[in-house]
Amino acid sequence: MRYGFVKVAAATPKIRVADPAYNAQKILARMREAQAAGAEVIVFPELCVSGYTCGDLFGQEVLLRASLEALKTIAAGTAGGGMLAFVGVPYRMGGVLYNCAAALCGGKVLALIPKRHLPNYAEFYEKRNFGAYTGENRTVVLFGEEVLFGNKIIFRSEDDPDFTVAAELCEDLWVPAPPSVSHALAGANIVVNLSASDETAGKAEYRRLLVCAQSAKTVCGYVYADAGEGESTTDMVFAGHNVVCENGSILAESAPFGDGFACSEIDVHRLAYERRRVNTFYGENAPQGYAAIGFSADGKWNALSRPVARNPFVPEGEEAVGRRAELILSVQASGLKKRIGHTNAQSAVIGVSGGLDSALALLVAVRAFDLLGKDRAKIIGVTMPCFGTTDQTLKNSLELMRVLGVTSRTVPVAESVRRHFADIGHDEKVRNAAYENAQARMRTMVLMDIANDESGLVVGTGDLSELALGWATYNGDHMSMYGVNASVPKTLVKYLIRSEAARLGGEAERVLSAILATEISPELLPPEDGKIAQKTEEIVGPYELHDFYLYYAVRWGFPPAKVFFLAQTAFAGVYPDAILKKWLVQFYRRFFSQQFKRSCLPDGPKVGSVALSPRGDWRMPSDASAAIWLQEAENL
Repeated sequence: MRYGFVKVAAATPKIRVADPAYNAQKILARMREAQAAGAEVIVFPELCVSGYTCGDLFGQEVLLRASLEALKTIAAGTAGGGMLAFVGVPYRMGGVLYNCAAALCGGKVLALIPKRHLPNYAEFYEKRNFGAYTGENRTVVLFGEEVLFGNKIIFRSEDDPDFTVAAELCEDLWVPAPPSVSHALAGANIVVNLSASDETAGKAEYRRLLVCAQSAKTVCGYVYADAGEGESTTDMVFAGHNVVCENGSILAESAPFGDGFACSEIDVHRLAYERRRVNTFYGENAPQGYAAIGFSADGKWNALSRPVARNPFVPEGEEAVGRRAELILSVQASGLKKRIGHTNAQSAVIGVSGGLDSALALLVAVRAFDLLGKDRAKIIGVTMPCFGTTDQTLKNSLELMRVLGVTSRTVPVAESVRRHFADIGHDEKVRNAAYENAQARMRTMVLMDIANDESGLVVGTGDLSELALGWATYNGDHMSMYGVNASVPKTLVKYLIRSEAARLGGEAERVLSAILATEISPELLPPEDGKIAQKTEEIVGPYELHDFYLYYAVRWGFPPAKVFFLAQTAFAGVYPDAILKKWLVQFYRRFFSQQFKRSCLPDGPKVGSVALSPRGDWRMPSDASAAIWLQEAENL
């Protein structure tokens, strides 16, 4: 295991019906394939040792005996392999035949898990040959050793307490109350399913939906292995449709009638964190009677095969981005609509700089006023040129207000700031924090006073990334009467504007495209040769890195070493390790030191899974020490 990632595989062997010895060799071959990929858990289909479609041959002693001999061979094949394997086998106990999952590791059979729910409808008639087991765990003697028998068993890794596995079989998943619910409540972070689900029109889509939903509902990794080639085609055809899911997302899948092999890494630390965070997961009625069996798996793998998105806040694909953009903009606009209506505000006042954040806030305000049926002219966009304002950003701000049909005001603040410098005895040549922040606070004062004069509200423009880094002037751009961008990270701001530009088209698209192409800057220092003097990402670091770090550090609670490992995977070939580490250290340093700014934020709508409002998702002391996080990050 590396950082909580467990490599799992679902494999479909090409079998012969009622030929256990042959099937054992095919199972072992697929096991070696999974072992070469570094798998620590491998799951095979239901009754794969004998074949699921044996029918009344399951009543034949010779088949049952041969199936156990084959199981013994397969178990021996796990010796020294460092892998937990699950294979489907018929097993007779007390005169009743059970459809079982045999758990194998270290050359031994660890347990037998009997199927709890037997389908007996349509093309299925399992009750003709098998009994359902709903009793408590017990022991049986198998190959001269006592083995646990029952469906209340958790397999727990001896190397990591979060690496826990439980099993259910096919129909167990399809019933209203699957055993996997109890398994998850009992502590299983990974659930495996040994299945024989025949292929019919539309069934693959339903199966995929079912597996994803169950993994989300139980906050688990779910490994589904389906029967395939070699099963009898007398009345059914099996397609080897294997699926690996984690908390509602498909990590790997073998297409129906494909190679029957799906392999990926399940993050059990992430799952364990999510269960702790969602405090309704573990109820007072935890299931009783579960037994834990220890195992040791040590699959060898070097790199993640699961995707790690560089922009975790942004959905992939133009269509997905468009749908998400429309939803987020609607959330923002609805929040502002409610606040304007509740306060009976007659106008909205926005500082429009010609940059990304103010452009997004203005687009949101336009939507809100349209929803309210209010005249867009009651949106007052204010541009406030000062020492660092460039001709390009000033032009962009004025053109954007014009094409959107809002009221535009220009209030130069340079002379007011200079008078303020004189009042406090500051030398304008000293370009320190006072020089920069005085401009931001002067602009905020202008906006607030215009809002008072116009019976309006100041709409904040600052985004989530700036709040995370503290890249805002306290009681300057940090403050507003409603912050519509408060939970929108910078990487998402760009996509929202790009999506809205495409929707609006025409002149609006042209102006918004120009804003998207402008270097991100606070524009607080005078331009150099007509060009922006301050480049934000050269000062605080690339926003795509900080948003990546924010997502995994805050949303998932990952330690710095794991965040760094994921960044190495996502940004391979883009940033060298030294740069990744430099900005990771900077992220933790700024995130902890700037919490005081987040402890007094204006109201604003939550749009995604990460928000830093002190009244919502994030409650953090303003003076918490960053020492242990920085120590780990600096020692990478």
